[in-house]
Amino acid sequence: MTVRPIRVFGDPVLTSECSTIHNFDEKIRALAEDLMESVALPGRAGVAANQIGVGLRAFSYNVDGEIGYVLNPELVEVSGDPVLTGEGCLSVPGLWFEVMRYPFAKVVGRDAKGNEIVLEGSGLMAQALQHECDHLDGKLYIDRLDRNQRKEALRQIRESDWF
Repeated sequence: MTVRPIRVFGDPVLTSECSTIHNFDEKIRALAEDLMESVALPGRAGVAANQIGVGLRAFSYNVDGEIGYVLNPELVEVSGDPVLTGEGCLSVPGLWFEVMRYPFAKVVGRDAKGNEIVLEGSGLMAQALQHECDHLDGKLYIDRLDRNQRKEALRQIRESDWF
């Protein structure tokens, strides 16, 4: 399959809520493969389908050497006291801010055959699950920043060479 280019801030697909997958067919299997190839590059912990221009509820992850994907993920559980966590995003290249994330997260979804998948974890996995589910809901991590931080993030975006 293919490593797909990442859409960046300003692309409307990133702020649109993704649609539920109903048909687990060859197109969806190809999407899952593209997501896994796209996340396998160094420095990538997750890629949501809308980051590669597809408005469907799907993401891939690459955490602690484990690469996988989930279709129709739903964040069903978070626990612990939220903590400030350093975070960046492929769709907002070059920026890094502290955002509040729960230390544990659990996602339930499907594989390409429609079988249930349960992903859960702490640390980077918990952060990735929350970050990718936000993407599928049309939210970027900078949307979680307080007013002053968001203003600074938008300034940095405007001054970036990719915007």
